Amino acid sequence: MTKVKTQRGGARGKLRAHFLANIGRVMDSEELRVVGDNQSEWARRVRELRTEEGYLILTHNDRSELKPGQYLLENPKPQPAFERAISKETRAFVLDRNGFTCQMCGAVAGEPHPYDTTRKTRLHLGHVIDKSMGGTDDPSNLRAICSVCNEGASNATLTRPDLQKLLIQVRRATAHDQLEVLQWLIKKFPKQTAEQIKPQI
Repeated sequence: MTKVKTQRGGARGKLRAHFLANIGRVMDSEELRVVGDNQSEWARRVRELRTEEGYLILTHNDRSELKPGQYLLENPKPQPAFERAISKETRAFVLDRNGFTCQMCGAVAGEPHPYDTTRKTRLHLGHVIDKSMGGTDDPSNLRAICSVCNEGASNATLTRPDLQKLLIQVRRATAHDQLEVLQWLIKKFPKQTAEQIKPQI
């Protein structure tokens, strides 16, 4: 593994500097955990670099050649990112409405986490419909979620749809959305050619 330089600042700043110093190089989760001072929320800081600062950090969800736990930044220039527009009043309202309890696993703020008793439960606000999918910061689209679930812990991972259910949803979508899916697949599988993908009749 490449030797990691010590950077000043918080975990997010260190991760940002490391990505920018390693443009085009695939990095794994263990390397990034070390860069983030072994903090348990290093993955959340990477997501913040994507969603709040607009860095196009690619994962296996974006490129077929990347394995789970691998990350790649190809371009140092961030894209327009979503603003953090949730007010303190909205945060307080949502947390109170949800009883200061994670809406995915039921963990209570301040108590030992049921899936990791070495950590106290910390709550964040999560979007029911992600902002990248058109969701808003309205309280009706927000819910309390603990840091463990927010990191994508296995106990909170949604079941993957099988092929039949996935095809049904794609067929129900508008022609415009179907074309968007097609473009995403072409980007994800760049080595596949039109000749190799034969329509099934």
